[in-house]
Amino acid sequence: MKLNKWTVALASAGVVSLASAVQAEERAMHQVATAVSATTLGGYVDTSAIWKFGTGTDSGAAGSEALPGRAFDGAGKTDGFNLHVVGLTLERPLGAEDWAAGYRVDLLFGPDAVAYNPSANGDATSDFGIKQAYVNLLLPAGNGIDVKMGVFNTIIGYESFESYLNPNFSRSFGWQLEPTQHTGVLASYQLSEALSVSGGVADTWSAGINARSPRAESHKAYMASIALTAPDSMGFMSGSSLYAGVVDGFSGNGKDTVSAYVGGSILTPIEGLGVGAAFDYRWNGNNGVTFDSNWAYAIAGYATFQATEKLKFAGRVDYTTGSDGTFFDAGAQGVSDEQNELFSFTATAEYALWANVITRAEFRWDNCLSDDKPYGQSDENALTLAANVIFKF
Repeated sequence: MKLNKWTVALASAGVVSLASAVQAEERAMHQVATAVSATTLGGYVDTSAIWKFGTGTDSGAAGSEALPGRAFDGAGKTDGFNLHVVGLTLERPLGAEDWAAGYRVDLLFGPDAVAYNPSANGDATSDFGIKQAYVNLLLPAGNGIDVKMGVFNTIIGYESFESYLNPNFSRSFGWQLEPTQHTGVLASYQLSEALSVSGGVADTWSAGINARSPRAESHKAYMASIALTAPDSMGFMSGSSLYAGVVDGFSGNGKDTVSAYVGGSILTPIEGLGVGAAFDYRWNGNNGVTFDSNWAYAIAGYATFQATEKLKFAGRVDYTTGSDGTFFDAGAQGVSDEQNELFSFTATAEYALWANVITRAEFRWDNCLSDDKPYGQSDENALTLAANVIFKF
């Protein structure tokens, strides 16, 4: 074993014995090796090509037309090819022993990392973001309390930031109404096979590592959730779930913001067919136009069908409405104080041709149900076609 110079110097001076130094170095190396060997590395690369119908114009940059209500596939992404994000995950999961400990770090690289990068210094322009970074602890009380402290995903929502975890490539309107991440502490407990609960305290409702409430120190964000999962005894419905959660805290507009969510998925007697639904409600969220009390809600219905081992279809019907400024400025469209009201239909086909690769084709129709025409070129409809290719490792 090669000892560092400082250890050799201490041994030469008689301060420590060489044998004990060697043993200490070996113990340290063993501890490092043990910790590293339990860590897993994973990630993905998310790319797409998106075409918006009817954008044949020389005015403005390609793909610059607005698509209100769209996240990660809207303005700046259409009529061309895109790198969305590269995700890397380092994790040491909790073990089965009492007082188990672990950690998780999710790193984001690429344009979509901006959504998770509005840190306390206000920098929201970098192509790098920390999505999650927390220490995971197990408290051996009852069935075990799972505690996360650091930066973690929000506890509400049907869809995830990682598009490959969702039935569709594009996100729902409800995604835009939800918080994304929190800095704080979250505790989860499995009451039974079918029932689990969680609760936590964070700095703010809004994303932003180490962000602080604009009010006094005592103003924090509070969150709670409950999940029901159908046990094996329920036959074809086994694995179906119902979830409800709420997050209440200050957001970036300096207002006390409340988000409530209820969603669920049900497996049906038809082999391969599953259905789901989600409801999101937000009060006093950041909307950029209405500075008084504002509101918005979204309802989505989902259906998925696994046709073959490699071929899967997914559909989503999505509706949202909210006060002016939730998704676009109605006043800018010449309709003063008009609330936003949007509808969309999304159809997605996924085929697994290559190992570790997700390939999807998606058609989406967006329609403005109010008197506005927010989709560029004074249009009340938007039609898009997307190809999504993701490699997971």
